[in-house]
Amino acid sequence: MKKILLLAFLLAQVATAVAQNVVVNAKEKGEKFEHFWSKGVGAGRANEGLRAGWLEQLEKVQQDCGFEFVRFHGIFHDDMFPVFEKDGKYSYNWQYIDELFDRMLDLKVKPFVELAFFPTPLAAKNSKTQFWWKANITPDEAKFGEWHNLVKAFTQHCVDRYGIDEVLTWYFEVWNEPNLHYGFFDGTKSQYFELYKQSVLAVRSVDKRLKVGGPSSSNFVADGRYDGEVENRDGNLVTFTAENINNLQWKGSWIEDFLKYCEKEKLPVDFVSTHPYPTDYPFNPTTGKGKDFSRYVNSTKDDIEWLNKVIKKSAYPKAEIHLTEWNTSPNSRDAMHDFLPPAAYIAKVNLDCIGLANSLMYWTFTDIFEEKGGGESIFHGGFGMINYQGLVKPSYHAYRMLHQLGDEKLFKSDYLFVSRKSANGKVVALAYNYPEDHYKAVPASIKKIEKYEQGKTRQLKMELTNLKPGTQFKLETLDKEHGNIYNYWEQMGKPEPPTREQIKVMKQMAENLKTEFLTVGNNGTFTLNREMSPWSMLLIEQVN
Repeated sequence: MKKILLLAFLLAQVATAVAQNVVVNAKEKGEKFEHFWSKGVGAGRANEGLRAGWLEQLEKVQQDCGFEFVRFHGIFHDDMFPVFEKDGKYSYNWQYIDELFDRMLDLKVKPFVELAFFPTPLAAKNSKTQFWWKANITPDEAKFGEWHNLVKAFTQHCVDRYGIDEVLTWYFEVWNEPNLHYGFFDGTKSQYFELYKQSVLAVRSVDKRLKVGGPSSSNFVADGRYDGEVENRDGNLVTFTAENINNLQWKGSWIEDFLKYCEKEKLPVDFVSTHPYPTDYPFNPTTGKGKDFSRYVNSTKDDIEWLNKVIKKSAYPKAEIHLTEWNTSPNSRDAMHDFLPPAAYIAKVNLDCIGLANSLMYWTFTDIFEEKGGGESIFHGGFGMINYQGLVKPSYHAYRMLHQLGDEKLFKSDYLFVSRKSANGKVVALAYNYPEDHYKAVPASIKKIEKYEQGKTRQLKMELTNLKPGTQFKLETLDKEHGNIYNYWEQMGKPEPPTREQIKVMKQMAENLKTEFLTVGNNGTFTLNREMSPWSMLLIEQVN
């Protein structure tokens, strides 16, 4: 009986909090903050960046979402033709990389350089490969010296071509998720550490100020599967037996060992990178299969706070933190990526993590992405915030709205963020409804979308005071019926593929949020009282 009464009390408190009126003085002193969500974004592989559609979409997200960097795999893959071997001697070819970097920089986007994978001449004989495009992932220790030479020559070429002042603003990240022995690095932890050593020494030999980091490890885990030299698939994986996985102690993979190794070898670490996906895919040795687990909504914040503590105690307390991949899941066929709920998730996590990291890079900006080959449908659960045809998804709107925020925080709650732009004093607020009844697990397509549509509504009551009478605000609403292109495609009967004319109409509908304009009266107060549907977002932007 006591438990029932306690639950009723807590629910009543939540209901009261939801309906609480928020009053913010538009002239009060604000707290400066960084748009770390705009620092960078992910893409598939380097060669895809040579396509017109990829570049067009990159230009769009740079202009609308403000991304400064883009990170992708395969800069040294064979389809970029970086290395030629003849009679046991190596020569380098930078034409394809130059073409990509030149066009990116023309679009005001810098490369967040991932040093990977092995070009065939530098990989082990009969190297294992990843993806259909066969990225070489097996190291040959006898050729680590040649890897060093490749990285050094590449870095020097970048400096010669773009100038040291430009390249000093870049980041060089060594490899991608090397802890995934059965995924991206068919080698040992020690071999990766040596690869990092050769890479950082090569980059720094060009200029000691250049920024290098790692270990670019995969999602956090709650067991010791990555404690050894290679991933342990025979251990006791507690995520299979835990009553509540969110009560477990999660930790980053390889990060502590990486920092200790670099301290021992006196190697620089300018930034620490990892991929805090809110999921886990442990391998069950009994069944020979993995299992999908989705952690709770605050797991990303928990992981970043753990990372801050570890770095602070290490020999590199000033190292930057770059989360170079992040999404609701690391599955490029997760239908949820096309739906509405991830938008509210993106807003909540990024706003909750202000000040905790230097970047949290969404994986990816585009569905021109081929890790598992081309998408079998125009909406196939691809990572991108824009699909192959150039149709923007709700995730794009989330980043566009975040980008519109000012740089001074005036107020923050679990569903509302009020900011001001220091340059012109204009107020911009962002409200979102991530329903509390869905806090236990991040949205994923392992559950039907209908379950998410049943989430609770939220009452938004707010006042902005001390405004000039006549001040006008623009309100943009993202919800099931506005800016939710998958929903519109369903209403069309899911044409596959759409005609050229249909795509033109769909592009307009994808961009079409519900738009209103409200004017402040003589009392100088902007008042808003409305019900927000589940997963909806509302951008409130002062326009004069």
